[in-house]
Amino acid sequence: MDAFNNLMAGINVALQPTNFFYCFSGVFLGTLIGVLPGIGPMGGIALLLPLTYRISGMASIIFLAGIYYGCQYGGSTTSILMNVPGEASTIITCIDGHQMALKGRAGPALGIAAFGSFIAGTLGTIGLMLVANPLAKIALKFGTSEFFALMVLGIVVLVSISSKSILKSLVMAVVGFALSLVGIDPIAGSERFTFGVLHLNSGLDLAPLAIGLFGVSEVLIDMEESIKASFNIIKTELKEYFPSLKDWRDSAGPILRGTVLGFLVGIIPGGGAILASFASYAAEKRLSKHPEKFGTGVIEGVAGPESANNSATSGGFIPLLTMGIPSNAVMALLLGALMIHGVRTGPLFMSEHSDIFWGVIGSMYIGNVMLLILNLPLIPLWVQLLKVPSKILLPLILLFCILGSYSVNNNILDVLIMSLSGLGGYVLRKLDYEVAPICLAFLLGPIMESSFRRSLIISDGSFMIFVTRPITAVTLLVSLFLLVYFGLKRKKIFDLDLET
Repeated sequence: MDAFNNLMAGINVALQPTNFFYCFSGVFLGTLIGVLPGIGPMGGIALLLPLTYRISGMASIIFLAGIYYGCQYGGSTTSILMNVPGEASTIITCIDGHQMALKGRAGPALGIAAFGSFIAGTLGTIGLMLVANPLAKIALKFGTSEFFALMVLGIVVLVSISSKSILKSLVMAVVGFALSLVGIDPIAGSERFTFGVLHLNSGLDLAPLAIGLFGVSEVLIDMEESIKASFNIIKTELKEYFPSLKDWRDSAGPILRGTVLGFLVGIIPGGGAILASFASYAAEKRLSKHPEKFGTGVIEGVAGPESANNSATSGGFIPLLTMGIPSNAVMALLLGALMIHGVRTGPLFMSEHSDIFWGVIGSMYIGNVMLLILNLPLIPLWVQLLKVPSKILLPLILLFCILGSYSVNNNILDVLIMSLSGLGGYVLRKLDYEVAPICLAFLLGPIMESSFRRSLIISDGSFMIFVTRPITAVTLLVSLFLLVYFGLKRKKIFDLDLET
C-alpha cells in the first residue's frame, strides 16, 4: 500500500505542468533521436545535457530519462521501414522487421514494436518500483571496498562486451580514468594536471567531453561520407498498424520473455538495451519450434528484442539510483546530470530524495503512454525528416554542439575541450576504438579512486581488505574472470546468424 501511495504521489509530481512538459519533450525528442540514424541516446543526451543546467534536478532527470527510453521506440521505425537501425539496440530488429515490411507486413511489425515496447516499458517500471527499495537496503551494508569492486565490475563488463578487442576497450577506460584525475585531489586537496589553468581546478566538465566524443565525432564521420545511399522507404497506413490475433498469439511469449530478460540484463553493470535485444533474439531463436524461419520475417524476431531493449532501460535505473553505479554509458550521463544538480545517488537516495525517485517512476508511466500515442501517428513525419539533406542537418547539429558546450560555463575553453574531444573521438572511431568506455570511466573514476584510497586508509595501507571482505573479493574475481574469458574467446557473445 505504501508503494501504491508513493506511486500516486509520484504521478502527481510528474503531472505538474513543468515536469509534464519536460516529460513530453524528452520522449518526443528521444523518438526523433532514435529515428535519425547514427545519433543514438548517448549522442542525444550529451547534446541536450546543457539544456538541463537551468532547470530543477527533478525536471532534468525526467527529461533525460524520457530521451533514453524514447530512443528505443523511435529506432524501430527506420529499422523496419528502411533496414537502417536508427539506434544501436534496434540493429537486431532489422533482421525480421524489414523482411516483414518487404512482405507487405510493415504495419504489424511497427504495431507490435510499439505495443511490445509499451508493455515492456510499463512492466519494467513496475519492476523498478518493486526492486529498488530492497536493493537499496542491501546496498546500505556496502563499504568503500565493495563500492570500488562494483565499479571495477561495471567497467570490466562494459569493456568486455563493447568491442572485439578487449585491449582497445581497456585502453579507452584508462583514458577516461586519466581525464577524471584533472582537478583537485579529493583526499589531499592538491591540484593535479591543471597546468596552471584556473578553470581546470574543478575538473573537466562532462558535457563538452561527451558532446565532442559522441556528437562532433558523429558529425565528422557523416561528413566524410560524400555519397549517401538512397533508401527504399516502405510506406504503410495507420489502419494497418494493429497486429492480428495470430500476431498477438505469436508475440505474447516473446514480449513477456523479452521484458524479463531485458530487465535483468539492464540491472547488470555493463549491460543495457543493446545487449538485451541481442540476448532476446538469441533466446527466441533457440526456443522457437521453427528457428530456420528467423531472418525471413517472423514477428517473434521483432516482438522479443523490442520489448527487451525497452525493459532494459528501466532495469538500468536500479543500480544507478540505489548504489550510485551507472550500469552503462547512458546511465553514466544521467548520473552526471544528477551530480550537477547536487543530487547524490546511492543507498540513501530513496529516503533523501524520495520526491525525485517517485517523480521519475511516475513520469515513466506517463511517458510510456505518451510514446504509444505518439509513436504510430507520427511515423510519416519521422520518415519525412530522414529526407533532410545532410548538408543542412549536419551543420545544424554541429552548431548545437558548440552552443551546448559554451552554455555550460559561458567559457570558450569548454568549446576548445569539445573540439579536441571531437577530433580525438573521430580518430579513435576510425581506428576502431569505442569511446563509450571513456565516458563511463570518466564518471566512475573519482568515485572509484576515493573508494580505493579510503579503503586503504581504513586498512592502514593493507591491500588485504580487498581479499578478506567476501563481497569485494567475489566481485573482483568475477571481474578478472570476465576479462580473461572474453579476452581469450574474442568471439561474438551470441552465436547468431545475422545475415540480412
